[in-house]
Amino acid sequence: MTKVDFIYFDAGGGHRAAASALKTVIEEQHRPWEVRLVNLQELLHTLDIFRKITGLRLEDIYNLMLAKGWTLGSAHAMKFMHAVIRLYHTPTVRLLERHWKESGPDMVVSLVPNFNRALCQSLQAALPGTPFVTILTDFADFPPHFWIERQKQFLICGTERAVEQARGMRHAEECVFRTSGMILRPRFYEPVRVDRGDERRRLKLDAERPTGLVLFGGQGSKVMLAIARRLRDTQLIFICGRNAALAAALRAEPANSPRFVEGFTSEVPYYMHLCDFFIGKPGPGSISEAVAMKLPVIVERNAWTLPQERYNADWVRDRGAGIVLPNFRHIHEAVDEMLAALGQYRDNVAKIENRAVFEIPDILARLLDVH
Repeated sequence: MTKVDFIYFDAGGGHRAAASALKTVIEEQHRPWEVRLVNLQELLHTLDIFRKITGLRLEDIYNLMLAKGWTLGSAHAMKFMHAVIRLYHTPTVRLLERHWKESGPDMVVSLVPNFNRALCQSLQAALPGTPFVTILTDFADFPPHFWIERQKQFLICGTERAVEQARGMRHAEECVFRTSGMILRPRFYEPVRVDRGDERRRLKLDAERPTGLVLFGGQGSKVMLAIARRLRDTQLIFICGRNAALAAALRAEPANSPRFVEGFTSEVPYYMHLCDFFIGKPGPGSISEAVAMKLPVIVERNAWTLPQERYNADWVRDRGAGIVLPNFRHIHEAVDEMLAALGQYRDNVAKIENRAVFEIPDILARLLDVH
């Protein structure tokens, strides 16, 4: 059986989710592949690159930054991170070479940024000719050395902007593949078979009142509390992820409108089905999930926005898929604007179709056939 390795890590959660979604679809299609999910953090744990310097693993640093909102200056932090990765490049390549020789994959698919040079170089040294594929789980690259490297490999891009960046790095046309968007879990394509009004009432919400979903990733964000205070008259559903303290604070926050607060949940499609619009950070997963559920979005773009996510906000604005704010201090005005033109925003979002999770297995199959 053909062995295909999907490389992921848990920084932000989107990389694991994308790898798991693809694995699910491939297995449902009964392809003759053994798809193996490989956590890069665990693979490199003996080097422990970032813990030696900071005391924390890379993915823990990233998740802490998101939860605390410590994202100002993250572009400079990325330069430091890349310097550390360069410092440990040779031992990283040697460690990965040993792994490839032992595990013998027929294809390696990276769903992580920052390490694609080491992944590709080690694979070609250990198993020459084995195809190496990078799937960008961001709308665009943030060069240099984030997603796209100058090396012989295949790239799968979910936007035309990312394709243009790959071409700009002189990757051949036959090595760059365009999909219709980001990878989503198959559940986002399944109809939610519940009555929206009944379910709102069950959650003690007004069945007829416009409702917004506030979601800032699996770690939540303290900005959600500020949004709650500025939107006391707006009916909202908050999903706080693993941030129990935030959920408790939101439940205690006084409001003039009904609200529902949820912690970590796998039922995001259900909650999106109950809502009319989305408020959150401009992450590729959050935006893509909201658009798949036909929700226009309200996001912000400023110096605190992660550099690799800034283009996402431009994408939202260019397609009329929502409102981009300089900061959430203006969220009340944005909600008023959204509700005043909700029909038009919904029409714009409805025109966006994303089938990437079903398109990518066919691309990988063609590459396996050739190589």
